[in-house]
Amino acid sequence: MNDQEIVALLSSAKTIAVVGLSDNPDRSSFGIARFLQNKGYRIIPVNPVVESVLGEKSYASLADIPEKVDIVDVFRRSEFVPEIAGQAIAIGAKALWMQLGIVNEEAAQKARDAGLIVVMDHCIGVEHRRLIR
Repeated sequence: MNDQEIVALLSSAKTIAVVGLSDNPDRSSFGIARFLQNKGYRIIPVNPVVESVLGEKSYASLADIPEKVDIVDVFRRSEFVPEIAGQAIAIGAKALWMQLGIVNEEAAQKARDAGLIVVMDHCIGVEHRRLIR
C-alpha cells in the first residue's frame, strides 16, 4: 500500500480489533493500542486469556465481537495469521493489518481475494504518527 491508501484507511476507520492485545503495559501491543485509543479509535481487545484491557472488554476471538470492525490489527506470530485472516473475512472487516515483523503471504492473499485491504510488516502506530497530523 502507498501512503495515500494508508491515510485513507486510517482516516476512515473507527473501530480496531487488536488481536493478541496484552494487558501488560510493557508490551508493544498495549502501547500501540493505548496510542490508537488516545487518537480516538475504538479499541477492541481480542485475547482469550484476559478479561479487559484499557477499559475495554476482551473477546476470545473476532467472531465473538458484537459490533462492526474496520481494521483487524494483528500482534500474533505469522503462523497464526491465516486463521485470523479467515475470521477477519467472516466478520466483514475492511482491513487486515499485520504488525512489524509479521509476514504471511498466504493470509495476505486470502484476505485480498476476499476484498480486504492488507498491510503487512508495518506498525500501525508508526504509520499513524508518520502520516496523520
